[in-house]
Amino acid sequence: MAQVPQTFFDALAVRTWCGLALESLGRAREEIDAINVYPVADGDTGTNLYLTVESAVAAVEAVFTAYDVGKPSLADAARAMAHGALIGARGNSGTILAQLLRGMAQVLAVDGETAHTDGSGLRVALRRAADSAREAVAHPVEGTVLTVASAAADAAHGAAGDDCGTVARAAYEGARAALAATPGQLAVLERAGVVDAGGRGLLAVLGALVETFTGEAVPVAPGAHTRVASGSNTGGDGAMLPDAEDCADVPEAGGPAFEVIYLLEAEDAAVARLRSRLDGLGDSLVIVGGDGLWNVHVHVDDAGAAVEAGVEAGRPYRIRITHFGAGDAHTTGERLPRERVQRAVVAVVPGEGLAGLYGEAGATTVLARPGEPPASGELVEALRRAHAREIVLLPNDADLRHTAAAAAEQARVEGIRVALIPTRSAVQGIAALAVHEPDRRFDEDVVSMTSAAGATRYAEVAVAERQSWTMAGICQAGDVLGLIDGDVAVIGTDVTVTAESVLDRMLSAGGELVTLVLGDEAPETIAEHLEARVRESYLAVDTVVYRGGRQGALLLIGVE
Repeated sequence: MAQVPQTFFDALAVRTWCGLALESLGRAREEIDAINVYPVADGDTGTNLYLTVESAVAAVEAVFTAYDVGKPSLADAARAMAHGALIGARGNSGTILAQLLRGMAQVLAVDGETAHTDGSGLRVALRRAADSAREAVAHPVEGTVLTVASAAADAAHGAAGDDCGTVARAAYEGARAALAATPGQLAVLERAGVVDAGGRGLLAVLGALVETFTGEAVPVAPGAHTRVASGSNTGGDGAMLPDAEDCADVPEAGGPAFEVIYLLEAEDAAVARLRSRLDGLGDSLVIVGGDGLWNVHVHVDDAGAAVEAGVEAGRPYRIRITHFGAGDAHTTGERLPRERVQRAVVAVVPGEGLAGLYGEAGATTVLARPGEPPASGELVEALRRAHAREIVLLPNDADLRHTAAAAAEQARVEGIRVALIPTRSAVQGIAALAVHEPDRRFDEDVVSMTSAAGATRYAEVAVAERQSWTMAGICQAGDVLGLIDGDVAVIGTDVTVTAESVLDRMLSAGGELVTLVLGDEAPETIAEHLEARVRESYLAVDTVVYRGGRQGALLLIGVE
């Protein structure tokens, strides 16, 4: 069905564009992953772009959901798009795309400037996007997504007409031609016989922009193929897509061993110093953002030094360190595929401490930060990363059940046997992991884990953010809430007293083991107090305590 075109840039156009871009990247993801040879042939550019845009879509949808009547302004939607992409940016390509979207938002999000909603405004936005992305990269390289973005802006500037559809189509055509020429600009692409993967992803995003304003889907036209003809510097008709293995051996040996990514709260001056320091530590340095929040991406040999530099500059968090590993993209010679293990567990966890605990138990983890639940694409990525024939998926959150089900279904389509255990709390996941035995039959293991999770009552102690009605009455902002099995059961003013009341209610029905998971902001003495309470009042009940880190809730409680 043809898309109903938007006539000018408003909040709905932003929403439509983001949605279409996500769909387009979803269709092209595997193709883009397969041609990913620069800057590292790790086969994840398409996935990283998809996850980045998925985060932008979620942020835009949240803005629309917040309006009971009417709709958000263009500025609201554009800022949400940019912020969502920034906090969800993955990899080198996703980080650059986040800056491209931020550059556009800086033009579109000027309140009251109606001139920025037409084709003329789109021209300015595309130019700002290309320039700001180039400025964010420490050492810009031609033949990459930066080249494609600049070509799109140049073509938009020369478009005849001031309607958004005409300008968007000109930008797309300029990007398409530039993409086809990338192998002639970057030797690693020419040797692999492919175009730049990041540029191919940007072409998909620009194609979605054309569809937004014309209602017509834009096919990948001749010259935009991913595989170029032998001995040619341009993409030819009838070109075939490469397998991921075709591109594995192209990069030079001796590159950095780690990819380090983190969000950073810091002032501009501190970021300038950070940029200089990280530039001396490694390569592929991209720092994007502004207004106190930045996304930092770099490839280094000393991951600790890269994180320490962030600590000196401000407050780094959501730190992701990926080891490229032996036989990876930075090495030469034949790349042998890693053998799949028979069975694995993938779990969503709410804090760094629990991620470590689950990891020690052998699980592949997905970190769900407060207010930022993982999207289905992120869960699918984790299921693939587990590299197993059989996988037990633990969402550990009632609100993630449908998201987890969608991810499991996608993995099944790809030939992975996935069992989804509907755990509603991380403490239920801990109980399931405790009885996990990978050597027994899959069905028996799933039944045992499901039974253990179901026999575990769960609770949490948190602070109310606003006044609201609850099962226990009206709470005010700042009240301490005790939730049992998802419902507010206790409203108090003291964290320890509320936690004790919750624990007493749970143990009144019996129990053999109490699990306490402490958040960073929980009182230092609360664990000792609750352990003493259990020893004194409940015979033959054991207590185990874990540190959960920044997990949102002050305390998680499980009773088995």
